[in-house]
Amino acid sequence: MATGTDERQTVRKRGLAPLLASTGVSVTGDGIFAAAAPLLAASLTRNPVAVSAVSAAGYAAWFLVGLPAGALVDRWHRRAVMITADLARFVVLGVLALLLVTGHATVGLLIVAVFLVGVGACFFEPAAQAAVPAIVGRDKSALSRANGKVWALDTFGRSLAGPPIGAALFAAVAALPFGLDAVSFLVSAVLLIGLPAGRAESAATEPILSAVRNGVRYLVRSAELRTLSLGMAAYNFGYNVAFATLVLFAEDVLHLGNIGYGALIATAAVGGILGGWLGPRVGQHISARRVYAVALLVQGGAWALMLFGNPWVAGVALAVVGIASTTVSVVGGSARQLLTPDNMLGRVTAATRLLGIGSAGVGAMVGGAIAHAGTLHTPLIVAPILLAVLSVVFGLRSSTT
Repeated sequence: MATGTDERQTVRKRGLAPLLASTGVSVTGDGIFAAAAPLLAASLTRNPVAVSAVSAAGYAAWFLVGLPAGALVDRWHRRAVMITADLARFVVLGVLALLLVTGHATVGLLIVAVFLVGVGACFFEPAAQAAVPAIVGRDKSALSRANGKVWALDTFGRSLAGPPIGAALFAAVAALPFGLDAVSFLVSAVLLIGLPAGRAESAATEPILSAVRNGVRYLVRSAELRTLSLGMAAYNFGYNVAFATLVLFAEDVLHLGNIGYGALIATAAVGGILGGWLGPRVGQHISARRVYAVALLVQGGAWALMLFGNPWVAGVALAVVGIASTTVSVVGGSARQLLTPDNMLGRVTAATRLLGIGSAGVGAMVGGAIAHAGTLHTPLIVAPILLAVLSVVFGLRSSTT
């Protein structure tokens, strides 16, 4: 006879399965989009600032709607939020595909589309992050394992399966990768129907601005959460300084074509999948703050390897970046979920994303400006120096908090 504990575990596994299935489908579409969008931008213009603006557009959405979206997630049913966000992104990408087919696509319209997809993420990601502890509980080991699976799928689809498909489809017909990504969001929405229709334990009823302030205040007053948010911001900033114009570096310096660029990006998933396995184990023995300090330094060293100008060395470097990125995502995300009460998870996640993803957008624009002022090598010189300094600063801050 099954015990109450066994029944709860079965329910949690069943609840996690739709989320994992949805993640696997939608992030593969995201990987297709991640490869195709910069390729489309590069085909429309060779201006590094314009190309980097495409990368920055998705992050810019968090500056405008990230915080109120988190507050709304804390009062709405999480499953409904995720399904609605998926359907909205299905429409946006479907329209972009049609514009490409009819020959009306421009860099400006691409930036708008990327921005609107980012708005959808502002709602989807806090809801998904809040759903994980609601499904698997708040045991540190179980939560870390669940996050490891989510992030391993994320890196597999976003960096391994998706980019080569996106690059190959773009080389064949420019509209295909965007249409396929639209379909992936539609399939994801259907899969999420099986997710438990949960909402915050104590859904907020206060005015949105007040709810936002309370969420930000909770984050700022928690030394641990504040430090983790700064770690994410530092990591994402350095990453995007180097990555924003990588498509131009791959084409003009590494002499890779569209498919070669997709394969290059895919190597990050090799390390990312390992990071999904490694993260839960590292988190059991090392504090999240220490993990961030080490990951910043590791990422900087990896970008420096790119300067050799060898595609094989570049592939190894991106694999190392993948290990570091997924590890900090698993460890940092699990720590944040454990430190935050259920009725605050949407707002705290959104506030953390605002800082982390917002800094990524700034990093992308800085990377584009640096490449425009110097050469395509310049971001890969500046980023390692910045990351080394940030690692030292963050390590010192961690030791005093």
